Amino acid sequence: QVELVESGGGLVQAGGSLLLSCEASAAATRSFSGAAMGWFRQGPGKEREFVTAINWSGGSTNYADSVKGRFTISRDRAKNRVDLHMNNLKPEDTATYYCAADPRLLRPDVSSRVDDYDTWGQGTQVTVSS
Repeated sequence: QVELVESGGGLVQAGGSLLLSCEASAAATRSFSGAAMGWFRQGPGKEREFVTAINWSGGSTNYADSVKGRFTISRDRAKNRVDLHMNNLKPEDTATYYCAADPRLLRPDVSSRVDDYDTWGQGTQVTVSS
């Protein structure tokens, strides 16, 4: 099973940028390499929602409409890492951001459903001030 650790959150002004990273444990290299990875977020009083995901090879991605054109997901399989580049941040992007792994290996597509991901990081807080 993959263990995931997020980093890179913080406080930023509206219009600013942040880079979030999610690293998988070295012992989980084989699982991580074949897994689609997603980023989700949960704001205060809100349900967890899909942000973006990338398939195992990096050849397929999907984005929530609210972040299209501002956020970019990428992965480095050699480093067991998935990054989320966030630009032009808005106050409504304020949330705890979680990375997650889809246990269904080597799928060509990606899922936006929370229930399709079974391994989650502890989350990293992103706060965007107006």
